[in-house]
Amino acid sequence: MEEDKIVFNIDVMLAKRKMSVSELADKVGITLANMSILKTGKAKAIKVDTLCKLCRALECQPGDILEFKSGV
Repeated sequence: MEEDKIVFNIDVMLAKRKMSVSELADKVGITLANMSILKTGKAKAIKVDTLCKLCRALECQPGDILEFKSGV
């Protein structure tokens, strides 16, 4: 059975902002390893505070980096 999931489009926003993953991790205050987990979609949860920091660093809205996919 296919399941619904939330996809992180961090790589798209990084490209739009011409920012590196390590630069974003520094701005958000998380490790490069944790940023990689978010970027690859392997994260099972994200703190609202971290989402706020991502949005601030990328100058975007949550919907710009989060996407709901049904039956993926």
